[in-house]
Amino acid sequence: MDNVENVVSRNVQSIEISGIRKFFNKVAKYPDAISLTLGQPDFNVPVKIKEAMINAIEDNKTTYTSNAGIVELRKEISSYLKTQHINYHQDEICLTIGGSEGLMDVFTALLNPNDKVLIPTPAYPAYESCVKLLGGQILNYNLNKDFSIDFEQLETLIKTENPKVMVVSYPSNPTGAIISKEDNDKLYKILKNNEIIIISDEMYSALCFDDNYYSIAQFDDIRNRIIVVGGFSKMFSMTGLRLGYVCADYKLMEAIMKVHQYNVSCAPSIVQWGAYEGLKSCMEDVDYMKSQFIRRRDYLYERLISMGFETNLPMGAFYIFPSIKKFNMESEEFCERLLKEAGVAAVPGSAFGIGGEGYMRISYAYSMEQLKEAADRMESWIKKVGV
Repeated sequence: MDNVENVVSRNVQSIEISGIRKFFNKVAKYPDAISLTLGQPDFNVPVKIKEAMINAIEDNKTTYTSNAGIVELRKEISSYLKTQHINYHQDEICLTIGGSEGLMDVFTALLNPNDKVLIPTPAYPAYESCVKLLGGQILNYNLNKDFSIDFEQLETLIKTENPKVMVVSYPSNPTGAIISKEDNDKLYKILKNNEIIIISDEMYSALCFDDNYYSIAQFDDIRNRIIVVGGFSKMFSMTGLRLGYVCADYKLMEAIMKVHQYNVSCAPSIVQWGAYEGLKSCMEDVDYMKSQFIRRRDYLYERLISMGFETNLPMGAFYIFPSIKKFNMESEEFCERLLKEAGVAAVPGSAFGIGGEGYMRISYAYSMEQLKEAADRMESWIKKVGV
């Protein structure tokens, strides 16, 4: 076919392959490189979850579930969310094939062509790609140096652009930032007086390192406009098992369910039974994994600071997002050279939108041994490169 551009949707042509995956694929050309690119915890799925999935197969629980998913798991998710002061009934929860399907279902249910969507920058690249696929308009709102929300600019955008949807993402991929109580209250006051639908991506909620967890979904008086997207990929290190969930008020859920049922019918049955067991029996595994991530974060943070990087201390997820502006290189060039000359792969900040330029994302979802070797290589390379 000669004229593919005339055949493929213009919306599809407007997006690119994920910059995260693009850079990860380059690592294959450097067999001795240490890759710190992917958000893939290096822990095994907890044993009780594995056993529950095996038992589900042996008990022939391999048929379709309801579109929303098994009620046992939806009840357990509802109970789990209550520990975070987030209130959704089991019938306001739908199990999806990872958070990715959940996000796409939500955007599809909400957006008409040219609807405006507020998306932070830097941010997980799928938000912008989903909006472009559906013909929506992206309004980037900026983050401050500590990756908190620039509320002055946000209020201006809301006043002048009349957005339909706003995406909020804490703990954040790629920055590792969380939202403070003060900022959560400030965001609530702004959104309370504006008819905006809020999509709160809380995929990393189980990996919040602070004693207190804050979310815009904790405000019940606007919950009819809040949609939470979460999941188990990071929580139970079950990325390849693809199970997420969406929580929304009944009226919004009805629309989301239409997209979900015609898209995938239901999430995999045996994985649902695994996650159900996980929420009941494996929270100690989550706590252990979180403690190890904190240990790795502290190590990597100290090493980066000692090398002269400017960086914030991440308070969630398993990413750190140091500035590389002092090196006078664009993030793509910096990470290309870091890979070729030092044998360390990190993701260019530009993969996370215009606000990510001048940074790189390092995942510390890798062993301490790998992190130490990578830090040693980076340190030697930086001494050669200079500033």
